[in-house]
Amino acid sequence: MELENIVANTVYLKAREGGSDSNKGKSKKWRKILQFPHISQCIQIKSKIDVSYNYVIDQQPIGRILFRSFCEHKRPLYFRYIAFLDYVVRYELEYDEHRTEIAKEIGKRFLGICFDDDTDGGTQQTGPPATEPTDTTPEIGECKSVADEEEQVQIAVEPSSECPGDVDEMPKIFVNGGELVLDVLNVDLINTVREKINCASKELFEPCVTAVKAFLAGEPFREFEKSMYFHRFLQWKWLEAQPVTYKTFRMYRVLGKGGFGEVCACQVRATGKMYACKKLEKKRIKKRKGESMVLIEKQILQKINSRFVVNLAYAYETKDALCLVLTIMNGGDLKFHIYNMGGEPGFELPRARFYGAEVVCGLEHLHQQGIVYRDCKPENILLDDHGHVRISDLGLAVEIPEGEMVRGRVGTVGYMAPEVIDNDKYAFSPDWFSFGCLLYEMIEGQAPFRARKEKVKREEVDRRVKEDAEKYSHKFSDDAKSLCQQLLMKSVKARLGCRNGRYGAREVKLHPFFNIINWKRLEAGMVDPPFVPDPHAVYAKDVLDIEQFSTVKGVNIDASDENFYTKFNTGSVPISWQSEMIETECFRELNVFAPNEKPTPDLILNAPPTIEKSSCFPFRRKEDAEKYSHKFSDDAKSLCQQLLMKSVKARLGCRNGRYGAREVKLHPFFNIINWKRLEAGMVDPPFVPDPHAVYAKDVLDIEQFSTVKGVNIDASDENFYTKFNTGSVPISWQSEMIETECFRELNVFAPNEKPTPDLILNAPPTIEKSSCFPFRRKVRR
Repeated sequence: MELENIVANTVYLKAREGGSDSNKGKSKKWRKILQFPHISQCIQIKSKIDVSYNYVIDQQPIGRILFRSFCEHKRPLYFRYIAFLDYVVRYELEYDEHRTEIAKEIGKRFLGICFDDDTDGGTQQTGPPATEPTDTTPEIGECKSVADEEEQVQIAVEPSSECPGDVDEMPKIFVNGGELVLDVLNVDLINTVREKINCASKELFEPCVTAVKAFLAGEPFREFEKSMYFHRFLQWKWLEAQPVTYKTFRMYRVLGKGGFGEVCACQVRATGKMYACKKLEKKRIKKRKGESMVLIEKQILQKINSRFVVNLAYAYETKDALCLVLTIMNGGDLKFHIYNMGGEPGFELPRARFYGAEVVCGLEHLHQQGIVYRDCKPENILLDDHGHVRISDLGLAVEIPEGEMVRGRVGTVGYMAPEVIDNDKYAFSPDWFSFGCLLYEMIEGQAPFRARKEKVKREEVDRRVKEDAEKYSHKFSDDAKSLCQQLLMKSVKARLGCRNGRYGAREVKLHPFFNIINWKRLEAGMVDPPFVPDPHAVYAKDVLDIEQFSTVKGVNIDASDENFYTKFNTGSVPISWQSEMIETECFRELNVFAPNEKPTPDLILNAPPTIEKSSCFPFRRKEDAEKYSHKFSDDAKSLCQQLLMKSVKARLGCRNGRYGAREVKLHPFFNIINWKRLEAGMVDPPFVPDPHAVYAKDVLDIEQFSTVKGVNIDASDENFYTKFNTGSVPISWQSEMIETECFRELNVFAPNEKPTPDLILNAPPTIEKSSCFPFRRKVRR
């Protein structure tokens, strides 16, 4: 192995392992990079985002955690609803045989359903506990949440195993009804749960969950919106929106190459998280006219948030390239594992089933968003560090509007469906045919219509796809064979997964081959993979074996390309960025409040922002704060403090470039100003200067300039003077004519609004008579 490759791999593996220090790859200045701004700089973000429960709580990972903290620490009464939702998640993820037990636990603990005899199927009662609830809410420490993602659905207090009877034997939480959520559920919902409690359906509590979330989206969310927890959310959103450049990352070895450039490993300096950076060379894109293709791929990646599809985390540009920062998949691709892991090609059925199930989930998420993948093959299915797989390379993907179809002969030979080969219109059907090819290859160890390294023309492979039946060996079980046959049907109408449009994955999931798959647990990442990649191995070609791109000549980047680059360069992707903050523990270390859950100084709206101390030339900086006397109102003091911030980033008016005045106008000090009337000159000034006074120094007090000697003006200066000597300024000159009434006196026409002689194009100009030295002029007739 070449020395260069050894060095590249060593540095890369060291970065993956997190380095030798406790910061796990973070920059020494990571806290400074992720320093919260004062809340006064973030408050305007509220007007730029969707301030709704669905967006802030359901879609934003950090918003969800902060809302949970708000309920736990500030509104314990609401935390019972959070606990209920946690228990329902636990119920949905549980194995089938244990689900009924948890359903009854939820029924007793949160819905007031009592079971006289769980084992003999005794009577069930619905209603509040025997003792009426009091006005006192129990300390929420009795049902506290656990921050860890895998344990957050667990509650510390163990519920009673039997229906509460004697008050002395009841947990405190039941005595006062502290966990019941009956107040937001109607009787019909409770009765439905009671009647179906033994069916173990995953959807048993869905109507109750909908009702509880509808309640939380009301008054609880409005209270959250006014709290310091929501203000902290705005601070995180401010950090999320900061510009992304090449300086945001450390770059490591090349992992591979795409159509427009290389793919490198990279690491975020602030968090230490590893990603793959897909570099798209600007000149190569322009030469191939690939702008539309690149932008579509970026927009699709930005739209998808799935643990089964590589996620986009950042999009930025450099001088020479557009960069997509994606989930890094260190375990190699399925093609490598099918053919290069020793022994006979292919996987055992359990391993093929696991990978197949995760790919089905990925296709399901794409199709639900109206996206057809069109390039499902082993090379594009990648393994992560833990052995889970994701769909990658969405360069051929396209979004299909509801009810419409597309046409396009794109994909990889041997994996394209018959309708793609024939250039017929299609929706999502090609993906299920390609998935059938993938599943067949994982089991058999070769593709269904072309043997590995077989030299055959494209036309022959296309003919086989359209006409030949695939062959099945002893490696296939009956269910595996049945599934592949149904996926590889030539007719779209007969093909499995193609009857329900973007919801075709439901059919595939129901096939007997996947009967042992617990889809809820799989989708939550709770199923252990059958194979875990070696953490000390690099599943990529040697650096020197990856072919270099040639230089693109004859293509120039100009101003006309900037609009496209602006659409691409959108910075961080919210969900990916927030997940990164949580996974790398930056959120846990930075998201702190003052003792007793009080706001820190940066969250106090009217408090002055703290002055940022700089290590650069401290002897040139004065850190003393300005002093304010009794002459300043609170608003005046606040405005001056924010304008006089030493740090540009913290200074009011400096966040929005040329539009920074908008921030200043919104300060409470200017609340009584009507800006429209002020800008129209319709507000009376509080002081009018004396028209008889001269507000200037006395003539003799103005210092005279000394004579400039030794400098001559010559012809070389004329160019500069010409640029300067432009005469009158149009708007100012016209305003002068109007204000001095010259316009009114001179802007006259002939009677009946007829043109004066000077406006008649073909009439001779009148001879100008001058009063200057009339005796020197002779007017001849």
